[in-house]
Amino acid sequence: MTPHRPNLGQTAGRTAGRRTGTVQHNILAAAASGVSGFIAGQGGCPDRVFHRVGVEERALGKPTIALDLAAYVAMMEVAAADTGNDNFGLLFGRQFQPEMLGLIGSIALAAPTLGSALDHLARLFPFHQQATETRFVRDGEFLRLEYRILDGAIVERRQDAELTMGMFANVVRACLGPGWMPEEVHFEHPRPEGWRQHEALFDAPAHFGQRTNAILLRDRHLDRRMPGGDIGRLTTLCGTLVDIARDTGTPPLLDRVRAEVRACLPDGPPYIEDIADRLGIARWTLQRRLADDGLSFSDLVEAVRRDLAAIYISQRHVPVADIGILLGYSEVSAFSRAFRRWFGVSPAKMRDGRG
Repeated sequence: MTPHRPNLGQTAGRTAGRRTGTVQHNILAAAASGVSGFIAGQGGCPDRVFHRVGVEERALGKPTIALDLAAYVAMMEVAAADTGNDNFGLLFGRQFQPEMLGLIGSIALAAPTLGSALDHLARLFPFHQQATETRFVRDGEFLRLEYRILDGAIVERRQDAELTMGMFANVVRACLGPGWMPEEVHFEHPRPEGWRQHEALFDAPAHFGQRTNAILLRDRHLDRRMPGGDIGRLTTLCGTLVDIARDTGTPPLLDRVRAEVRACLPDGPPYIEDIADRLGIARWTLQRRLADDGLSFSDLVEAVRRDLAAIYISQRHVPVADIGILLGYSEVSAFSRAFRRWFGVSPAKMRDGRG
C-alpha cells in the first residue's frame, strides 16, 4: 500500500524560532521515531519539550507526515537542555536503527550492497529532509559520508548533527555488524565539554569545527551484500519517497551563501570569489543578487559570524580565542572588537552575565 502523501507545504505543529520571511523546509516524521520515550528515559518531560518547539506528539507516530525542519532541530536542542544531557543527540543517534528512519532507512536496507546503500542514502536523503546536502565522496584513502543543513535560519544544530552521524553509522553496521566503527567522525560545531564520549561511542577520533559533518570509512567492504537487499523493493521505495517529498526543498540563494560562508569560516575569513565558485556562479552575479536583497557580502558574513558567536559564547568550556578561530578571525583582538560591535559588551562580560 502506498503511504499517505502529505502536503509538504503544511506541517504538523507550528514553526518554532524561525526568522520572519524565510522559507520553511520539512523533514519526514520518521526521523523522530522513539524520541518521546528517549526523552523520558533521559529524565526529561516530552510534553514540555514538544510544547516549547511547537511539535505535536501525535504526528511523530506517522512516519510520512512532514514536520517543520527548524522545529525538529530545535526539539533536539531543547531535549538536551530539558534532560540535562548535553550529549542527548549523540546517544539518541547511537541507538537509532535504520528501520526506524522510515522510507530512507528502508531504502538503504533494500540496496543490494553496502556501497549501493550509502550511494542511495546520500542521493535521496534530501528528499527525506529538505534543504540538506548529503554526499558520499572519496577523500584520499577514505570515503566520506557527509551531511549538513543548508537552511541558513537553522543556526543551532549540534544535537541534530550528532544524532545524524549515529544514524548513518548504523546503516553501515546493518551490513557489517554492530562492532563496525568509522575511521574518523567529523562535526561542524565546536568541541563539546563531553567530547570523550563521542570518541568512545564511535571508537574513532572525533574532529570538531569542521566544514561539514561526516563519517569516514575505508572502501574495502563496499561490495558486501546487504542482508535485506531487494532490487524490486528498492525501486518501489525510491519512487515512493520522491513522490511523497516532491522535491528537495532547494534553499534560496541567500541561505546557500550563508551555508558556504559558515563552512568556510574555520579556515579563515571567506572571500566572495571562493563562495561564488562553490556556488557555481560568477562573482558579479552573486554581488548583484545580494544587492537585490539590500545586502553586501560583508554584511552577510557579519550576520553569520554574529549568529554563531551568540551560540558559541554560551558554551563556557570553549575558550574565547577558539571561538574567534572558528569564526574566521586570526587574532582574538579582532574577534573581541567585532563582538563588542554586535552585542555592546566584551565576550568575557557576556559570558559572565554582565552583558
